[in-house]
Amino acid sequence: MRIGVDYYPEQWNPQFWQEDADRMAETGVKVVRLAEFAWSVLEPRQDQFEFDWLDTIIRMFTEKGIQIVLCTPTNCPPLWLYEAYPDAVQTGTDGNPIAIGVRGHRCYRSPAFLQRMEIIIDQMVSRYKDNSHVIAWQIDNELEANFCRCPNCQEGFRNYLQEKYQTLEEMNRCYGNTVWSGSYSDWSQVKPPMGSYAKGWYNPGLMLDYHRFAAADTERFVQHQLACIRKHCPDIPVTTNTWFCENHVDFHKLFRSLDFVSYDNYPALRLPQDAESLHSHAFHLDFMRGIKRQNFWIMEQLSGGMGSWSPMSQTTSPGMIKGYALQAFAHGADTIVHFRWRTAVQGAEMFWHGLIDHSNIPGRRFEEFTELCSQAEALSDIANSAYVSRAAILYDTDTDFALNIQPQTDGFHYLQQLKLWHDACLHCGVNTDIISADASLEGYSVVIAPALYITHPGTAEALHAYVQGGGTLILTLRSGVKDACNSCIMDALPTVYRDMTGAYAEEYNPIGWEQQYMEMDGKTYRISQWCDILRANGTKVIASYQDGFYAGKPAVTKNAYGKGYAYYVGTAAERQFYQDFMRTVFTGCGTDCIEPLPLGIEVTTREDENTIFRFIFNNTDKTQHFSLNDKEYTMQPFEMAVERIAK
Repeated sequence: MRIGVDYYPEQWNPQFWQEDADRMAETGVKVVRLAEFAWSVLEPRQDQFEFDWLDTIIRMFTEKGIQIVLCTPTNCPPLWLYEAYPDAVQTGTDGNPIAIGVRGHRCYRSPAFLQRMEIIIDQMVSRYKDNSHVIAWQIDNELEANFCRCPNCQEGFRNYLQEKYQTLEEMNRCYGNTVWSGSYSDWSQVKPPMGSYAKGWYNPGLMLDYHRFAAADTERFVQHQLACIRKHCPDIPVTTNTWFCENHVDFHKLFRSLDFVSYDNYPALRLPQDAESLHSHAFHLDFMRGIKRQNFWIMEQLSGGMGSWSPMSQTTSPGMIKGYALQAFAHGADTIVHFRWRTAVQGAEMFWHGLIDHSNIPGRRFEEFTELCSQAEALSDIANSAYVSRAAILYDTDTDFALNIQPQTDGFHYLQQLKLWHDACLHCGVNTDIISADASLEGYSVVIAPALYITHPGTAEALHAYVQGGGTLILTLRSGVKDACNSCIMDALPTVYRDMTGAYAEEYNPIGWEQQYMEMDGKTYRISQWCDILRANGTKVIASYQDGFYAGKPAVTKNAYGKGYAYYVGTAAERQFYQDFMRTVFTGCGTDCIEPLPLGIEVTTREDENTIFRFIFNNTDKTQHFSLNDKEYTMQPFEMAVERIAK
């Protein structure tokens, strides 16, 4: 298990370099990430390359036995490039080039930018291809979907649609362009959404296709860089670092040809005090592991208080630096790289705190980081273990895009729905993968498919086959609403899944923030956001509404289908409902659960051929006392216990 740091030698006086390399080695740092924003230092003028400084720092690290991840510095092209090649600048929704001021201004389709990109990557990779201490390459930094509206990107979008639909008539039909007299009569009329209208004012079919195109353009950009690296280094692992941003990509397609997933992990510093707020990054970690269903890296890990373009957050509480890193190990991370070694003294991120503060005196956080490095070394026996899951939660990129285009009701968010179900599985101590909606379902005893809003025939067929074969499936509100064109399906909800659920929605009520109630097994639960008013045709009613004109009507049902069962949950409830419900579901299908534990106690496992490694994490800022498997525990805030159980 490796602990590393992000380091920016170009931002520091070289007099610090050797001191930092020495201290990293003494502390137990195993890997450093370099050069992600260094293009203007590597190529200060066009075709004038200066690599001596990078050679020096790499040599310092290799002499200390520290491994290196090098980054292609394409997130921040030099200003000379934008001046010499104006088409390299992204174009905004108003049709004008965006202002140069922060970072990430480049257009992924600019011929000049792509040419200069190839040159700088070729210079870097050819120079360091034989250095055995360079163990991986990172492409760019925190890539977002390409929402540029320049002429090159407009043409690319038009070509994307022509290839997909072949004819204007077919595209007009799929989009329903007779609405608001929006039919195209010539391909030249087809453009990305322009202007500052709210997303919901545009044609929903066009908007969904534009999200797909923008994500695919980012994948194409990654493939281009990957080819540049592979030309010199055909065997070295390559990744890119990702996060949940506003204009996010299709994570599963982005990493399809990359060697491993990397995530930038910034868990909560101020923990919510109400029991309904979900702050744990266990969801994010399981999501990242589920992309390729293999162990992954954290390329940026929380090291201190955050603040740059926003006011500073509070600092990390004692135990957070160790605890959050160990939590990532527990969920399948094998390497954790902390952002950053030193807190910057210049630039926009000078208050996004690293491990060593502006004082240049290592303090409490650094001491805790040192302890983490030592503890990671002691966990070397889990390095080859895997995270084995009995449950899966389906994530659909198209649904995520579509629900951002047309929000359904106040308080309803797609990822929040997934988090509620994941939290319930975590509370039961059941390892859970978050996987693509087109992934294999083999080996899972329970599959949860929240809000499958966009319907893909392949997914529907796979879910039917899964339940017929004996699986347990949970479907929820807003499933089967639309087809792949983002048009509503003319059938009773959940449309293509009705035969499995044995129940359908006679009507629905988007109640938003209003609080109502339902009853299950004699217990009352608060509900909000949405109510599917169900008709249960011979299916078992699990829970019923207690409010409004639909009081007494089914809210949750269970139906036998083939050899398996399909549940339908027609509302969004408080956290306790999901935990109680999932405990019943897991018990019913023979999946072992742990006994109920206090909120914030997370139990997960990794395993190899001989050993189960059990991680018990107190993800709260309070001391917790509890019993697990007849053993008493007292755990301090953010403390992690690791237990080894022979198989």
